[in-house]
Amino acid sequence: MNTGVEGGESSVKIARKWGYRVKKIPQNQAQVVFAHGNFWGRTIAAISASTDPTSFDEFGPHVPGYQIVPYDDLGKLEQALRNPNVCAFMVEPLQGEAGAVVPSLGYLKGVRELCTKYNVLWIDDEVQAGLGRTGKMLAVDYENVKPDLLILGKALSGGVYPISAVLGNSEVMDVLTPGTHGSTYGGNALACKVALASLDVIISEGLVENAFKMGEIFRSELNARLSKDKAIKVRGRGLLNAIVLNTKGVSDVYKLNNELKSNGMISKPIGSGALRFSPPLIITEAQLREGIDIIVNTINNFKN
Repeated sequence: MNTGVEGGESSVKIARKWGYRVKKIPQNQAQVVFAHGNFWGRTIAAISASTDPTSFDEFGPHVPGYQIVPYDDLGKLEQALRNPNVCAFMVEPLQGEAGAVVPSLGYLKGVRELCTKYNVLWIDDEVQAGLGRTGKMLAVDYENVKPDLLILGKALSGGVYPISAVLGNSEVMDVLTPGTHGSTYGGNALACKVALASLDVIISEGLVENAFKMGEIFRSELNARLSKDKAIKVRGRGLLNAIVLNTKGVSDVYKLNNELKSNGMISKPIGSGALRFSPPLIITEAQLREGIDIIVNTINNFKN
């Protein structure tokens, strides 16, 4: 397909059709479970799964057949998966838009085990986290587990051209037959050629390994140097990270964001209490340390 959200839409369609064809869910009764704090786009289908009012307010009515469970909570997930009409659980292995939220060790293995136990497809949304961003080729590689469907986008073209993809084994993917899914520009030759070149660069130039190394430096340096009056902690994996702010010391995250921009650093405010940073995978250590200095000086000297 062309965009990350189309990858998400495609995976939901595949999962529903699989649910009817393979799991034998009664027609139009299929349920898809999502995690609180998810973000996979701005279409009607995507915002219907959102827990962020800025995404879904005044855009209803929303798509039916969705259920939300807390992120990083295997107990609540199991309760939801016991419903025989659930066909899939879509989750980010590290939540990007929510502020680089890393689940507890063992969560992804637990997701795999529960989806297998209840005959539910695990949809792994790695549009943001995949292809080296977290310091592994895929974020699920941190727990050596394999989903049933994998969504890729963004870095799939190196940011050059619109392309996304849904990957899965034939016993799942083959529920789609000619005429049941498609897109005018989906799978076009130029996009696919760009994606192949991007994947080659990621592998041959060691960008996965660089992201892991630079991320370790980023979190270690900032956790050591940031004032606890201004920042509680730095979390993330690889080069997808967020600074969780002490709101007593930083009451206006947007003002801080603008100060960072004025000092040469682009960040993304997450709600009222965090800033997210996603530097390019090709960043050098010298460039990274220059950015760390800007962040430290700006935050530690910030005045409410």
